[in-house]
Amino acid sequence: MQLGIVGLGRMGANIARRLLRGQHEVVVYNRSPDKVRELAGEGAQGVASVEEVVGRLQAPRAVWIMLPAGEATEQMIATLAGLLSPGDVIIDGGNTFYKDDIRRAGELAARQLHYMDVGTSGGVWGLERGYCLMIGGPAAVVDRLDPLFDTLAPGYGTIPRTPGRDPARSRAERGYIHAGPAGAGHFVKMVHNGIEYGLMQAYAEGFDILKTKSSDSLPAAERFDIDLADVAEVWRRGSVVSSWLLDLTAQALAGDVALSRFPGEVADSGEGRWTIDAAVEQAVPVPVLSSALFARFRSRQDHTYGEKLLSAMRFGFGGHVEYVTGGGEKP
Repeated sequence: MQLGIVGLGRMGANIARRLLRGQHEVVVYNRSPDKVRELAGEGAQGVASVEEVVGRLQAPRAVWIMLPAGEATEQMIATLAGLLSPGDVIIDGGNTFYKDDIRRAGELAARQLHYMDVGTSGGVWGLERGYCLMIGGPAAVVDRLDPLFDTLAPGYGTIPRTPGRDPARSRAERGYIHAGPAGAGHFVKMVHNGIEYGLMQAYAEGFDILKTKSSDSLPAAERFDIDLADVAEVWRRGSVVSSWLLDLTAQALAGDVALSRFPGEVADSGEGRWTIDAAVEQAVPVPVLSSALFARFRSRQDHTYGEKLLSAMRFGFGGHVEYVTGGGEKP
């Protein structure tokens, strides 16, 4: 099949490469011509403008946008909407807020254009492992483009089948789903990322406890000499907490158990915040997910105002002194 791809960052370029490996015809454009030349050397049709992307595709056309969420994606959709013809489809594979998807689908429908949102998970490993895809949009268009999604997805692989599943519902087992109408794909991906925050925070806190128990600041009688790299490795094998995130943890610790090249300031994507907003809208309690998001905020500060207030209250009611630079003793 044919597909135009606009945006050749780490994921966009590898999506193009995976499709090329599946013998699909890919037309690529990127603001940086170096990326276009690189993909052209690997078999893609490289072009110098969005207009050329549309011109190289046969109707009904499909153009996949892989740009940062927000203004860049909005502008590109507006540009493509002025170039495409009725029956063509615009696909947003970035991390867009699902309510923007719903709005865009309505606006494009007025032009007789289709819109699809594809929540895409797999990161830099997707080229080899495949991408987990959560798709929103019209069912007929999803069916038409199914060969593209099937190529991008991981496939059955070596994961055992889930007992009791209907074998006719094989898309999910191959690593992609049609989640529902426009917005549903990014909504599922949004919650996926919120859960990801919680899982990552749980590992981080657990290893923090292990590291602290091995600290030289503890009396020798209370200290364990725990090898964190070995713990991560053994948990990967047969443990109920094994996961790909734990695999990545083990890899990082094997290289440098002190993690000296990581500053500890953790960024958050919009999807973590959007997940919490959706939970509030729907009155769903999410203490783990919200705590994980707030922990990321905390990682960017030396000390919060709230922590200073805690110290002030402790001093007020109990005389506990925590002024490390002021000569006071720690309680």
